[in-house]
Amino acid sequence: MTINGWIQILIFFGIVLLPVKPLGSYINRVMNGERTLLSIVFGPVERGLYRLAGTNEKEEQHWTTYMAAMLFFNLAGFLLLYGLQRMQGILPFNPAGFGAVSADSSFNTAVSFMTNTNWQGYAGESTMSYLTQMAGITVQSFVSAAVGLAGAMAIIRGFARASVKTVGNFWVDLTRSTLHILLPICVVGSLVLVWQGVPQNLDPYTVATTLEGGRQTIAQGPVASQMIIKHLGTNGGGFFNANSAHPFENPTALTNLIHILSIYAISFAMLNVFGRQVGNQKQGWALLGVIGTIVVAGVAVVYWAESAGNPLVHALGVEGGNLEGKETRFGLALSSLFAVVTTSASTGAVNTMHDSLMPLGGLVPLFNMQIPPLGGIGAGVYGVLVFAILAVFIAGLMVGRTPEYLGKKIEAKEVKMSILAMLGPSLAILALTAVAVVVPAGLSGIQDAGPHGFSEVLYAYTSGANNNGSAFAGLSANTPFYNITIGLAMLMGRFLLIVPVLAIAGSLAAKKTVPASAGTLPTTGPLFIGLVIGVTLIVGGLTFFPVLALGPIVEHFALMAGQTF
Repeated sequence: MTINGWIQILIFFGIVLLPVKPLGSYINRVMNGERTLLSIVFGPVERGLYRLAGTNEKEEQHWTTYMAAMLFFNLAGFLLLYGLQRMQGILPFNPAGFGAVSADSSFNTAVSFMTNTNWQGYAGESTMSYLTQMAGITVQSFVSAAVGLAGAMAIIRGFARASVKTVGNFWVDLTRSTLHILLPICVVGSLVLVWQGVPQNLDPYTVATTLEGGRQTIAQGPVASQMIIKHLGTNGGGFFNANSAHPFENPTALTNLIHILSIYAISFAMLNVFGRQVGNQKQGWALLGVIGTIVVAGVAVVYWAESAGNPLVHALGVEGGNLEGKETRFGLALSSLFAVVTTSASTGAVNTMHDSLMPLGGLVPLFNMQIPPLGGIGAGVYGVLVFAILAVFIAGLMVGRTPEYLGKKIEAKEVKMSILAMLGPSLAILALTAVAVVVPAGLSGIQDAGPHGFSEVLYAYTSGANNNGSAFAGLSANTPFYNITIGLAMLMGRFLLIVPVLAIAGSLAAKKTVPASAGTLPTTGPLFIGLVIGVTLIVGGLTFFPVLALGPIVEHFALMAGQTF
């Protein structure tokens, strides 16, 4: 580790906090239906869409109706993206002449982008046509992020409202999130990326002659428009197989900074929206303190592990940190920062090969994904709120009081739904990993023997079930077995989390607000932040620790002893 590296990391954390309040204020006004500077542009479009859809923006929905609308919308998105992949060979904007994507890969990819997971078992530049990338991948990157924002607003309203039976209107939340928040930022952001050298065209791939006289195909296409929503919407799906390590996706130090900042921009601002909606912005800052503490600790561990380097390489007389699988233009500090940010925010974008991280460096991304997303664009809000609910419930048991959070009594239904939200993704991870390391179809995809091979399988299902999408890429996952089972993990992880969250939202919205008393737990100070962090680590992470750490820790001590697998 170096001082220069830490300065870069600290500068990032300083910058990422700057837009929290102004962006939170803007999002809050948009979701409340208030007028903003962009209303003159997008207001008529929004009203026109409501008329076409037959939706009344003033009419709100019960949480079950809200959930049904969300599920049907996701089903439509899945079918659209699946159909585009299967028919891309006969559709336009396919200069490379790619044929239909296989049925199992199309299923996996359609589920992946519909659920905002954006796991990719294929190489984009050699698989997907421009039309599939634009009308399928990029569109789903927008609307799946908007669905997450809608779910976050629903549970926020549950805390902010009292004695009502509605949590908002899904169609209105979806439209406003897309039109007023995601689209304008992405228009400006994509132009900035083009300025920095990210391609945005519909030209055929370029065939170049190398200095040695060979021929090289240089892929290009509508890259910039996909890159900005990839990060802003905490999606992570890359145009190229190398993702954000590719020089066309991430050509400069400035684009790297933009990518990392975009991952947290709306996620952190939504916590400010939460504070504004409940009438106390300190509540949002407290939850941001929970996320920030976990992320900073994770960065410190990964940066330390990667800087320490590989003892087997040191034994050969080569000193220095672990640069395997890393872009030297970003270095150890920014590679470590990117790895932690992307896995803590359910994004899945990578600018370094996670499979090449040192064992303890790889343990942190695994741990980040084992707990429900803390920094995702929508999932991050309801993920951390679920932990807050569990924290006040445990605190109430400790002092013998009925638990309360923001004036709402936390009772059996809310606790049961919170536990279900924890167990849904957990079931997918443990059950499907167990199957994969036993059946021949699963074992055939493991390239590395020993504990690291096990970690590759565990990482894949963890990434799928917890809405991330990054990978330990040593696993050959583009097979019928892994495409189908990881697809199931993504479905379980998305909907067994968001459905209980909507149930919590409906239950809380119907409750009366209870005035604070002398025995009410303060939820804006260090005590509450520490309590939520403790519950997050124990309930969310350490429950899995024996399984999660098995591969990385065994591998770590093997390396220290001079052995490898």
